[in-house]
Amino acid sequence: MANRLANATSPYLLQHQDNPVDWQEWGDEAFEEAKRRDVPVLLSVGYAACHWCHVMAHESFEDDTTAAEMNAGFVNVKVDREERPDVDAVYMSATQALTGQGGWPMTVFLTPQGRPFYAGTYFPPEPRHQMPSFRQVLSAIGDTWRSRRDEVETAGGRIAEALAEQAIPAGLEGAAPPSAEVLAEAVRLLAAAEDRVHGGFGSAPKFPPSAVLEFLLRHSAANPIGEQADDVALGVAARTLRAMAYSGMYDQLAGGFARYSVDRAWVVPHFEKMLYDSAQLARVYLHWWRLTGDATGARVALETCDWMLAELGTAEGGLASSLDADTQVEDQHGHRHGVEGLTYVWTPAELVELLGAEDGEWAAALLKVSSAGSFEHGSSTLQLARDPWAVPEDVERWTTIRARLALARAERPQPGRDDKVVAAWNGLAVAALAETGSLLARPDLVSAAERIAELLLDVHWIVGPEGKAGSEGKAGSEGKAGPEGKAGPASPGRLRRVSRDGVVGAPGGVLEDYGDLAEGLLALHAVTGSARWLTAAGDLLEVVLAEFIGPDGVHDTPAGATDAALAAVRRPGDPTDNAYPSGASAAAGALLGYAALTGSARHREAAETALAAAGAVGQRAPQAFGWALAVTEALLDGPREVAVVGRDDDPARVLLHSAALAATAPGLVISVGLPDAVGVPLLADRSLIDSEATAYVCRNFACALPTTDEDVLSRQLRAEARP
Repeated sequence: MANRLANATSPYLLQHQDNPVDWQEWGDEAFEEAKRRDVPVLLSVGYAACHWCHVMAHESFEDDTTAAEMNAGFVNVKVDREERPDVDAVYMSATQALTGQGGWPMTVFLTPQGRPFYAGTYFPPEPRHQMPSFRQVLSAIGDTWRSRRDEVETAGGRIAEALAEQAIPAGLEGAAPPSAEVLAEAVRLLAAAEDRVHGGFGSAPKFPPSAVLEFLLRHSAANPIGEQADDVALGVAARTLRAMAYSGMYDQLAGGFARYSVDRAWVVPHFEKMLYDSAQLARVYLHWWRLTGDATGARVALETCDWMLAELGTAEGGLASSLDADTQVEDQHGHRHGVEGLTYVWTPAELVELLGAEDGEWAAALLKVSSAGSFEHGSSTLQLARDPWAVPEDVERWTTIRARLALARAERPQPGRDDKVVAAWNGLAVAALAETGSLLARPDLVSAAERIAELLLDVHWIVGPEGKAGSEGKAGSEGKAGPEGKAGPASPGRLRRVSRDGVVGAPGGVLEDYGDLAEGLLALHAVTGSARWLTAAGDLLEVVLAEFIGPDGVHDTPAGATDAALAAVRRPGDPTDNAYPSGASAAAGALLGYAALTGSARHREAAETALAAAGAVGQRAPQAFGWALAVTEALLDGPREVAVVGRDDDPARVLLHSAALAATAPGLVISVGLPDAVGVPLLADRSLIDSEATAYVCRNFACALPTTDEDVLSRQLRAEARP
């Protein structure tokens, strides 16, 4: 039977379109076929940049004998976790519960109703390392299905019930957002868990704690040095940020971050590069610079934004999802296979050959490239031994050498790219690009953020009969009751999660897509003053209120849109933050900002509902609620509402606006424009003082005196230490 992935949106699925396995995409059709054939579903979940996904594909899914066994005994479903995070989340919970660990590739066997009964990750083609071969697993599962069906179905039912019971509820009735005491305790726990030698948290593998770092910076901003005890939060954040900036995790030639380090000291990265890591970290490094003036923060923010646009930019104006961990090469037999790190690592001899003896040896010392090597086969990743920008005579030399190394590296084979555009991750990038461009005088970055936003609204935001919510395209009802039980305005459309080559995919947006895109649009509104971005954020958040937040809590998929197979396990809704903000945390931040800009109590109450899980659990597990804790810092700060009014061509308005953008108060929201600008509630009834540009600051339902002086405005926005 022909493989059914040829028309998929996902590049990851398209990588499998020529497999002899009869793959099909996730959907009701697959489960109906499993019921008709009376066989289990074999669910395989991965993503394009995943090294071991490629390995298992080559070893097993390209093998005719293995494929024949899969086709004979199972309905085989291939899922891109980046395209269907709801499917991934539900069955990753099952995999972790059944095996004690998780990861990708993820292999789960399901009943035709969608209930998991056996799970694992990578399985080798032959038994090794105390792992059975994949074909042994297929045989054992097939035998068990045929001979002990009742036990399998009973086990699947018990697993589904246990997963539903163990899920952390988001937005429990009566629960409250974290308090100032919870935030202080979270900082204490994070400081205790810090790796004081290398920065970050934990041992190997070590991941960039993006959301946690944002929380620590906001906590430091809310409790200025000199007014509180020593700044523990800033110390933890700064040590990690500096360590990562100098490490093999960071691309020292072009900017941008790898997914994680395989060692504790950030020396050897897992070489895949994900948009969501660089988007979040660019913004965090920018905020570090804004808070402290540290030049490394500004440099890394700019370089990472430039890397995102150069390496992930698409022809349509969006940003692609990732670069692969592997670089594909062809061996002497004409077979292609992936080699990790091939594009990025160097030997001392290569540096000398390219740069000459003197510069080659200087570069090797600066970049920790040794004859012993820090990677494989005597090669080394690039790390900075010191800051070459801190020594005037080193700056020109390093700049020239760096450019030559980058040009030479560009001639090497390059890793593949997953060029689908994910709404949530592009929303994270919009915020980073807009803020970095405005604060560091790079208007081209702001323009790039606008292009991304325009693509997402033009292609991903579907209006009319096609604007249906959910993974199966089921219509969500408009104008449902909000948190107060009052009907909100009818939503004009629905968001789709992915597009490729300007063509939108079928999967509906999940909560993180709505929240992260709204967050990016609000940042773009603060920078440009355009009412369009504020209005679009409001449209997105109306869907959030109507479809994702209800009496039973906060969910990652729209009401009524969870398909039958997922519903047999549980409705997706995990409030914990991981590599990027959870749907609940992302929505909370956008809802809170929008509430402050518009005066909407309905949106503020919904934000507090979305933060309730962090209030209940965040004190004990702050690493799992980094973005929720960061949003809570904004909540406790007011938020602070800043309205700047004046003529568009007035330099005084520019100065006031710049002073507002440079402020470090955690709860800052900004609107700028003409007095009473249409579509911008925060500018209503804000007049000029003596015909001069004027700024208004309000916080907790009280307003300071309006001012025409940017220094006075900066003082008004300076955080006061909490009692």
